[in-house]
Amino acid sequence: QVQLVESGGGLVQAGDSLTLSCVTSGFIFSNYAMGWFRQAPGKEREFVAFIMWSGSDTQYSDSVKGRFAISRDNTKNTVYLQMNSLKPEDTAVYYCAASKVFYGTQWATDYDYWGRGTQVTVSS
Repeated sequence: QVQLVESGGGLVQAGDSLTLSCVTSGFIFSNYAMGWFRQAPGKEREFVAFIMWSGSDTQYSDSVKGRFAISRDNTKNTVYLQMNSLKPEDTAVYYCAASKVFYGTQWATDYDYWGRGTQVTVSS
Protein backbone atom coordinates (compact mmCIF):
# COMPACT_ATOMS: atom_id res chain seq x y z
CA GLN A 1 0.00 0.00 0.00
CA VAL A 2 1.44 3.31 -1.12
CA GLN A 3 1.53 6.04 1.50
CA LEU A 4 2.87 9.57 1.50
CA VAL A 5 2.44 11.39 4.80
CA GLU A 6 3.29 15.06 5.10
CA SER A 7 4.04 16.78 8.39
CA GLY A 8 5.56 19.96 9.73
CA GLY A 9 2.93 22.47 8.74
CA GLY A 10 1.56 25.06 11.10
CA LEU A 11 0.83 28.69 11.82
CA VAL A 12 3.81 31.02 11.62
CA GLN A 13 4.50 34.72 11.17
CA ALA A 14 5.87 36.35 8.07
CA GLY A 15 9.62 35.94 7.92
CA ASP A 16 9.64 32.69 9.88
CA SER A 17 10.82 29.30 8.66
CA LEU A 18 9.26 25.85 8.50
CA THR A 19 10.48 22.47 7.36
CA LEU A 20 7.98 20.07 5.86
CA SER A 21 8.64 16.34 5.75
CA CYS A 22 7.01 13.65 3.65
CA VAL A 23 7.57 10.07 4.72
CA THR A 24 6.74 7.51 2.07
CA SER A 25 6.20 3.77 1.88
CA GLY A 26 4.86 1.14 -0.48
CA PHE A 27 7.00 1.98 -3.51
CA ILE A 28 10.69 2.14 -4.40
CA PHE A 29 11.38 5.70 -3.30
CA SER A 30 14.76 5.98 -5.01
CA ASN A 31 13.16 5.22 -8.38
CA TYR A 32 10.93 8.27 -8.25
CA ALA A 33 11.34 12.00 -8.52
CA MET A 34 9.61 13.82 -5.70
CA GLY A 35 7.74 17.07 -5.83
CA TRP A 36 6.00 19.55 -3.61
CA PHE A 37 2.83 21.33 -4.70
CA ARG A 38 0.53 23.70 -2.88
CA GLN A 39 -3.07 24.82 -3.11
CA ALA A 40 -4.41 27.99 -1.61
CA PRO A 41 -8.14 28.51 -0.98
CA GLY A 42 -9.96 29.26 -4.21
CA LYS A 43 -6.88 28.63 -6.32
CA GLU A 44 -5.58 25.77 -8.42
CA ARG A 45 -2.86 23.47 -7.21
CA GLU A 46 0.52 24.85 -8.19
CA PHE A 47 4.03 23.47 -8.51
CA VAL A 48 6.51 24.45 -5.80
CA ALA A 49 9.61 22.29 -6.27
CA PHE A 50 10.88 18.93 -7.44
CA ILE A 51 13.97 16.85 -6.90
CA MET A 52 15.12 14.09 -9.18
CA TRP A 53 15.60 10.52 -7.99
CA SER A 54 19.25 10.95 -7.08
CA GLY A 55 18.87 14.37 -5.54
CA SER A 56 21.37 15.81 -7.97
CA ASP A 57 18.93 18.18 -9.65
CA THR A 58 16.18 20.39 -8.32
CA GLN A 59 13.80 22.95 -9.74
CA TYR A 60 11.66 25.61 -8.11
CA SER A 61 8.81 27.86 -9.05
CA ASP A 62 9.75 31.50 -9.43
CA SER A 63 7.64 32.41 -6.41
CA VAL A 64 9.76 30.34 -4.01
CA LYS A 65 13.16 30.31 -5.68
CA GLY A 66 15.84 31.46 -3.26
CA ARG A 67 13.60 30.95 -0.21
CA PHE A 68 12.68 27.26 -0.33
CA ALA A 69 14.94 24.21 -0.59
CA ILE A 70 13.89 20.67 -1.43
CA SER A 71 15.98 17.70 -0.37
CA ARG A 72 15.60 13.96 0.00
CA ASP A 73 17.03 11.10 2.01
CA ASN A 74 16.74 7.88 0.05
CA THR A 75 17.77 5.87 3.11
CA LYS A 76 14.73 7.19 4.98
CA ASN A 77 12.29 7.31 2.02
CA THR A 78 11.67 10.93 2.94
CA VAL A 79 11.56 14.22 1.09
CA TYR A 80 11.83 17.61 2.78
CA LEU A 81 10.92 21.19 1.99
CA GLN A 82 12.80 23.83 3.92
CA MET A 83 10.85 27.08 3.74
CA ASN A 84 12.52 30.33 4.75
CA SER A 85 11.39 33.95 4.73
CA LEU A 86 7.78 32.86 4.60
CA LYS A 87 5.20 35.28 3.25
CA PRO A 88 1.42 35.44 3.72
CA GLU A 89 1.04 34.42 0.07
CA ASP A 90 2.74 31.10 0.92
CA THR A 91 -0.37 30.14 2.89
CA ALA A 92 -1.71 26.92 1.39
CA VAL A 93 -2.06 23.20 1.83
CA TYR A 94 1.25 21.64 0.81
CA TYR A 95 1.30 18.25 -0.88
CA CYS A 96 4.17 15.93 -1.66
CA ALA A 97 3.99 13.68 -4.69
CA ALA A 98 6.01 10.96 -6.42
CA SER A 99 6.65 10.74 -10.16
CA LYS A 100 8.05 7.97 -12.33
CA VAL A 101 9.54 10.75 -14.45
CA PHE A 102 12.66 10.17 -12.41
CA TYR A 103 14.57 13.25 -13.57
CA GLY A 104 11.74 15.47 -12.29
CA THR A 105 8.77 17.34 -13.63
CA GLN A 106 6.68 20.36 -12.68
CA TRP A 107 3.47 18.97 -14.14
CA ALA A 108 1.01 17.59 -11.60
CA THR A 109 -0.34 15.13 -14.17
CA ASP A 110 3.07 13.44 -14.27
CA TYR A 111 2.85 12.49 -10.59
CA ASP A 112 1.60 9.04 -9.68
CA TYR A 113 1.19 9.19 -5.92
CA TRP A 114 0.06 12.01 -3.66
CA GLY A 115 -0.10 12.70 0.03
CA ARG A 116 -3.06 14.26 1.78
CA GLY A 117 -1.33 17.52 2.51
CA THR A 118 -0.29 19.65 5.45
CA GLN A 119 -1.58 23.15 6.14
CA VAL A 120 0.83 26.08 6.23
CA THR A 121 -0.55 29.42 7.37
CA VAL A 122 1.59 32.54 7.37
CA SER A 123 0.26 35.58 9.21
CA SER A 124 1.34 39.10 8.38
